[in-house]
Amino acid sequence: MYRVDLNCDLGESFGNYRIGQDQKIIPLISSANVACGYHAGDPLVMNQTVALAKEAGISVGAHPGYPDLMGFGRREMNLSSQEIKAYLTYQIGALDAFCKVHGIRLNHVKPHGALYNQAATDSRIAKAICQAIAAYDDSLIVMGLSGSRLLEEAKALGLRSASEVFADRNYEPDGSLVSRSKDYAIIKDEDLAIERVIRMVKEGKVQAHNGEDIFIQADSICVHGDGQKALIFVERIGQALKKEEIAILPLGATI
Repeated sequence: MYRVDLNCDLGESFGNYRIGQDQKIIPLISSANVACGYHAGDPLVMNQTVALAKEAGISVGAHPGYPDLMGFGRREMNLSSQEIKAYLTYQIGALDAFCKVHGIRLNHVKPHGALYNQAATDSRIAKAICQAIAAYDDSLIVMGLSGSRLLEEAKALGLRSASEVFADRNYEPDGSLVSRSKDYAIIKDEDLAIERVIRMVKEGKVQAHNGEDIFIQADSICVHGDGQKALIFVERIGQALKKEEIAILPLGATI
């Protein structure tokens, strides 16, 4: 039987700003990547999101990003390896504290936004991220883009890793995500997203924006929580996976 994790980036509200539909999405997924206060989120939201995840019985991961609240962590920053490691440790530790308060275990770490994309191709950044994770808790799973340098560095350090694919994003022929600056970066058609997700899980392939098929490993499927159709995507993808007899399991049970 095929099996896959269905994850969503959540906990991205902060202060008076409300982003996403976390309460409705959490019961429909198997893993939540929770913002840690740098690109989005705040202590109250982190606490509430972990509580909702515990109630739903899903796994919780830290979603650390660059200290760029204004840019939602989607702007590249030129940081030293020491800075990256310190920022990762700070954010992972913060979310882990809320997990401990609620009596659950932090399961994984998935970098956010520009940090995630840079770690996919830059070995130095990928290594700094993995070193920070290993130093904090080497049982944590590293979630990264399928075929990325981040997953290579995780393997080199003996960390468990999970290959992530995206339901709502287009791919370049080299397996990277199409930049959000391009008008075809985001997939808005639910039927197309479902078709692509099923193929990624069952065939290990996805069509890049130029029509070329590329190989991909799908341990976990991501839907961005801040997307306009996030809830609809999660609902319909979950239904389609069950129809195709693909088991939806928390990250860790799929690798």
